[in-house]
Amino acid sequence: MLIRFEVENFRSIHEPAELSMVAVDDRAEARAFPKFGASLVPVAGVFGPNASGKSNVLAALAWLRSAVQNSLRMWDDEIPVEPFAFGDAHGRDSSFVLELEIDGVRFEYLLDVGRHRVSYEALFHYPEGRRRRIFEREENELTLQRGLGAVSGTRALLTDRSLALSIMRRFDEPTTSAFSRAVLRMSALGKPLDRSRRYPVTRIQSTLQLFDVPDGDDPQLFQVEEPDDEPEWRSTRQEAMALLRLADLGVADVLIEETRIESGRGEPVLRRTPKLIHTADADRLPFEYRDESAGTQTWFELIGPVLIALRHGGIVLFDELDASLHPTLTAQLIKLFALRNSNPHGAQLLFTSHDTNLLNHLNRDEVWLTEKSANGSTRFAALSDFAGERVRRSTNLESSYLSGRFGALPDVSRPEVLRDLGLIG
Repeated sequence: MLIRFEVENFRSIHEPAELSMVAVDDRAEARAFPKFGASLVPVAGVFGPNASGKSNVLAALAWLRSAVQNSLRMWDDEIPVEPFAFGDAHGRDSSFVLELEIDGVRFEYLLDVGRHRVSYEALFHYPEGRRRRIFEREENELTLQRGLGAVSGTRALLTDRSLALSIMRRFDEPTTSAFSRAVLRMSALGKPLDRSRRYPVTRIQSTLQLFDVPDGDDPQLFQVEEPDDEPEWRSTRQEAMALLRLADLGVADVLIEETRIESGRGEPVLRRTPKLIHTADADRLPFEYRDESAGTQTWFELIGPVLIALRHGGIVLFDELDASLHPTLTAQLIKLFALRNSNPHGAQLLFTSHDTNLLNHLNRDEVWLTEKSANGSTRFAALSDFAGERVRRSTNLESSYLSGRFGALPDVSRPEVLRDLGLIG
């Protein structure tokens, strides 16, 4: 589970911004972490006006995941980091701190990186409550924990523009592998968070796996020794269908259609697309996926990543949760992560939204707010920090937010703007 994430000098985030998942209340939804002496919340929502930097908080997490996955094979010429654009910040490093709970142990990963080199990188853990170094890297000088000879080959592969953690994924070392797997288990939904991709990456494939007969390509999805275990697959498919019917009660089944497309490179490419089978009275009719509503498509595409996260305890990032989805669906999605019955492994949902109605489904320690400062940077803090006082458990968060008590609202009262629009004389 995510404990804490901090980022500095990334996109609109100039000063350090910290997101903590540590609960302030003892309640059933929070997950106890005895070695850390605290409980962790399964949901966090970020609210604020347009262009205040909500998405950039999640984008920083998504960037770090991409860095661990791709630095070794894609950072040959330049590191694609995005520092704050104003002042001298573009010449300084961007910094990231990620703390995760993995099998009851706290891990802490630190990274300072510029466009042309990795300045600092380190991974620590707290197996017995005290901080112990796994590895630490100052530029290209790498220090390993004693007994970590399994990854000693990392030194030979280390370059100015590669992460030690990316290289260590090549070696079968339990401690570093457990951490990198937890990072890569994060998934991103909603509005694309990665500007380096020209087109949004489809999320449909992981959902298709849930509705298709498993063929052994992804055994970990089903968590069984034999991936073609029919009872396990049917149970998974039943859960996926139940989620799909939340969005559209008229959907009776899902048909996977396969089309062979000549690629011009030898072997044809097999394209797999879904058709949702709708019912009306006694009729059953498959609809082309492109003809489904935007909301149904969005919901269908999130089913795979969400169910996989709930089964494995992963982290789901969802930018603009309220876009294309009905408020009742977004509330149900939050509920799936909040309740222990549907989320037994501590999966977490981090989202941004403009839908203040969702505040009625969140606890005071699950709400984060953004504002845009005069210099264009993002001010990011917990709801209670914006309020200037401790928010009581009984506070109506939506009405308090809309009344301006917490700030983080669009300023629509500026006379010069209203005059230019002809709204005042």
